[in-house]
Amino acid sequence: MNLSAVFIDRPVATTLLSVGVAIAGVLSFALLPVAPLPQVEYPAISVQASMPGASPETMAATVATPLERALGSIAGVNEMTSTSSQGSTRISLQFDLERDINGAARDVQAAINLAQPLLPSGMPSRPSYRKVNPAESPMLIIALTSTQFSRADMVDVASTVLVQRLSQVDGVGQVTIGGGALPAVRVAVQPDRLSAYGLSLEQVRQTLVAGNAHRPKGMLEDAQQAWQIEANDQAYTPADFAGLVIRYQNNRAVRVQDVAQVSEAMQDVRTDGISQGKPAVLLVLYQQPGANVIQAVDAVRRLLPSLQKDVPSGMAMEVVSDRTPTIRGSLAEIQKSLAMSMGLVILVVALFLRRWRTALIPAVAVPLSLAGTCAVMYLFNFSLNNLSLMALTIATGFVVDDAIVVLEHITRLRERGMPLHQAVRQGSRDIGFTVVAISVSLVAVFIPILFMGGVLGRLFHEFAVVMTAAVLMSLLVSLTTTPMMCAKWLPAEPMAVTPRRRQPMVRWYRRSLAWTLRHQWLMWLVLLATVLLNVSLYRAIPKGFFPQQDTGRINGYIRADQSSSFQAMQQRLHSMLAIVQADPAVLNVTGFTGNSQRNAAQMFMTLKPRNERDASADEVVKRLRAKLSKEPGARLFMTPVQDLRIGARAGGSQFEYTIKADELAQLREWEPKIRRALAKLKELEDINNDYEDRGLQTSIVIDRDALARLGLTMRDVDATLANAYSQRQVSTIYNPLNQYRVVLELGSSYLQNPSSLDQLNVINSRGQAVPLRSFAQVVMTGAALSVSHDAGVPSDTFSFSLAPGVSLSQATEAIHDTVAQLHLPVSVRGGFAGTANAFEKSLKTQPLLLLAALLTLYLVLGVLYESLLHPLTILSSLPSAGVGALLTLTWFDMEFSVIAMIGVILLIGIVKKNAILMIDVALQTQRRGRSAAQSIFMAAQSRLRPILMTTVAAMLGAIPLAWAYGVGAEMRQPLGLSVLGGLLLSQLLTLYTTPIVFVGLEHAKAWTGGLFGRGARRHNPSTMNGTVA
Repeated sequence: MNLSAVFIDRPVATTLLSVGVAIAGVLSFALLPVAPLPQVEYPAISVQASMPGASPETMAATVATPLERALGSIAGVNEMTSTSSQGSTRISLQFDLERDINGAARDVQAAINLAQPLLPSGMPSRPSYRKVNPAESPMLIIALTSTQFSRADMVDVASTVLVQRLSQVDGVGQVTIGGGALPAVRVAVQPDRLSAYGLSLEQVRQTLVAGNAHRPKGMLEDAQQAWQIEANDQAYTPADFAGLVIRYQNNRAVRVQDVAQVSEAMQDVRTDGISQGKPAVLLVLYQQPGANVIQAVDAVRRLLPSLQKDVPSGMAMEVVSDRTPTIRGSLAEIQKSLAMSMGLVILVVALFLRRWRTALIPAVAVPLSLAGTCAVMYLFNFSLNNLSLMALTIATGFVVDDAIVVLEHITRLRERGMPLHQAVRQGSRDIGFTVVAISVSLVAVFIPILFMGGVLGRLFHEFAVVMTAAVLMSLLVSLTTTPMMCAKWLPAEPMAVTPRRRQPMVRWYRRSLAWTLRHQWLMWLVLLATVLLNVSLYRAIPKGFFPQQDTGRINGYIRADQSSSFQAMQQRLHSMLAIVQADPAVLNVTGFTGNSQRNAAQMFMTLKPRNERDASADEVVKRLRAKLSKEPGARLFMTPVQDLRIGARAGGSQFEYTIKADELAQLREWEPKIRRALAKLKELEDINNDYEDRGLQTSIVIDRDALARLGLTMRDVDATLANAYSQRQVSTIYNPLNQYRVVLELGSSYLQNPSSLDQLNVINSRGQAVPLRSFAQVVMTGAALSVSHDAGVPSDTFSFSLAPGVSLSQATEAIHDTVAQLHLPVSVRGGFAGTANAFEKSLKTQPLLLLAALLTLYLVLGVLYESLLHPLTILSSLPSAGVGALLTLTWFDMEFSVIAMIGVILLIGIVKKNAILMIDVALQTQRRGRSAAQSIFMAAQSRLRPILMTTVAAMLGAIPLAWAYGVGAEMRQPLGLSVLGGLLLSQLLTLYTTPIVFVGLEHAKAWTGGLFGRGARRHNPSTMNGTVA
């Protein structure tokens, strides 16, 4: 049956179908959403809880642990980490890829409700959660600046107006405010005045609470009217709170203002934010896992003009960091590469065929096949991202293959003198099996990827589907549109051509192939050498996970000495921001410090466009590191932002290694040993870990017997200390638009030195003021600034970056060897986390994936050819392609990343085409009585032109990726270079190795006495004078 005959006989219908596919493809391309990568983020949820004034160890024991026990029972949680710092706990949950984020959120809320009875009663609010990965880089940062309004006023506007509206935008997972805090009434008590009146801090707290009541009061009602009851029971302003009466003494009212200074300030005064050298409040927007970042950013930007109208006129709102410009630039560059590939492929077809009408036939197959592929992408709800566009670009080089093979065979029949319509019908029928074999075997190599799980499977699923769709569309076009166009566009008059044996290239190849067939042992040695080289090169080449991108954005994490105060951290932040802003490659920089970590700050750098700066992001990091190393008392850890980040840990560097211990004491023992060992590794730099136990602590050692004798309890002491030093939120002011806190503490002069504890009194049950020093001693000790858990047990995560010229495989191997030499006890264990963990898994997956692709290809070819041997002949062309790809990557000093691995898998499907073209003709010739050597000798010559045309077309299709420049080039180059290098070497070798393997396997079949079929006829190589059919 000739499927093509139906379309040859109905040119109008075929044309209209082709036009319909083209229109559908163009419309689909315009409607496809845009994204940096396919959606591969793990569903993640961040749970936050606060208890101002609580130490990290208290937060870990009383807040983190009960929540972890409840959250750890949720189905689908594959990673649970927590960090507890001063007054704050954050728990990060990462779920399986298949877990629905909304269902996970419901389970998280249920777990929080379950743990609520076990949480401390002093928490000002219940724990909350957000559908966001805290390790993700912000998608947008908006700075609020003003010369008229205070920082507290700007936070008030941000919290009341902006955060809610921005959080409603689809795709926005969380909006955080950095560099400030809400307005608050702060009551700064003077201990000396308090002692003079014989009052305690607890009495002041009770007065503030009692004087600010806001309770329901009911209503009055008669037969006709109703009256609500309201009273001025709420205090609103500092003056209202200052006038509250604590008690009467000597017939005189002792008011709050008599013992304290009451003012309006920020709820947390230990916070600061800077944007481009000016004081600022920063709105940091994070995307929801799985959301399209470009669509979310576009939606936010459309909303900004409306928000600006709601902001007071003296307050400026400016976007200072945007994650999407480089994403858009990268996609624009790869679309240029796609257009360039199409142009080069069409050009090479025209040069080979030398007739523009003839060249137009396969040229039409390129846009038509790609248009059909775009329609499939739209149906599958895919996006235009770097990987799908790379798939379209690389597909440009071989979607033309099928059309070339069909056209070349029809042309060859015409050169024999066959009439046009007969040649088209017979040619499309004769070559149909070959075209199907080429396409189906190419699709076969992507089957393992389609069923692959984990991050790699999710990452490359779209790539595999797009490639499969492009190949199948190419097959349909070559069997429908191409024969119809041949019947209408090829000249009807007889074609006068030079016999192929007289063409210089064919003549040279004929002689060299004849010599090779007389020296088969040499080609067998070459084939064996390529197999061994593949193994050797794969073991030797440095390996990475994903190419390091230059996205034009760098995140910084400042870490100061653990004993640093907020004021010292503030000065260091300002100093470092000034140094960074002065770098010629930096467009702007923002940063903030405060909240729960007093010795840490965050920094966000936006670099100038790549064509406006003289250094890459990595080079900028290296340059800034050298400048900032001179800053005393703090280090800045910098990480170029990447489109792909795996894991829920937010470290100061790019990769993580986590140690866990059953007991905190064991972690304290082994953490410094591991830290010192890792610091000696030359493969690593910017080593940082989140375990901090060298902060300063004022420990109050209480004599319990003396405490009881004086009529006091531990609760009394704790309440007094909390009232004095924890910025305790003792009451809430309810406003129509927001709620504000009343904060109680000692005066600022009493918060600067531990000696102020000597002036602190605690009121006992008899109303007497008892000095703290009468029952307690003050001892200076060390303290933990943060406590981390992983899966509910104490942990410490080391984050690190790679030294220049070091691959991730070399770094992970060095860390494994170093930790192994320490001989950790069974109760202490370590392992990579995040991206480094995904890389280790990919190393184990890569060989299996390659073997699965080879096995699938062998099975498909075996079914197509009804043979156990001929698939081996076709597969023998693959080793040379692998060598070419690995040598090219090595030559250009590139790692073997997952992008390069996909290039190698793609090569498996592409390079076997040469062997299929030869073997199909050889088998037909062999059935006519020729020997195996004569058959393959004639087949190789007759298929030389389509082999060269298709290979050169595929190579030219890969050139724009291999020689990519501009934004995102670092991601495209590994794929282009691996395909280009593999095609180049395999083209040179398979023209000779495939005939040798074919002859050798035919001899093996004969030697086995027909075990695999009828044996091959013997031949004499010296009499090989077969002509080209």
